[in-house]
Amino acid sequence: MEFYEKIEQVTTKDEFLEFLNLLSKDFKINVDEWENKSINYYLEAIESWIESMESYYKNSDLPVPNNIDWNFLATIFYVGKIYE
Repeated sequence: MEFYEKIEQVTTKDEFLEFLNLLSKDFKINVDEWENKSINYYLEAIESWIESMESYYKNSDLPVPNNIDWNFLATIFYVGKIYE
C-alpha cells in the first residue's frame, strides 16, 4: 500500500477516517515496518517532523501549507488520551 497516494486522496472527514483505519490496520499487520512502535516514540516522531516540516516541503517542491488549524490538531491528539 502506498500511503503517500492515500494521503493525497484525503479531503473529507470520511476519507480521513478511512485513512486512520488503514494506518491502524497497517500497524497491526506490518508492525516490523514501523519505526515507532510505541505511542511515546510515535508522538516524538510527529513532533520532530512538524519542527522541520518546512524543509520537507521545500525539498519536495511542494508548497508549505499555510492554513493548518493547529488548535484542531491539538484537540485531536488530546482526545485520543481521554476518549473511550
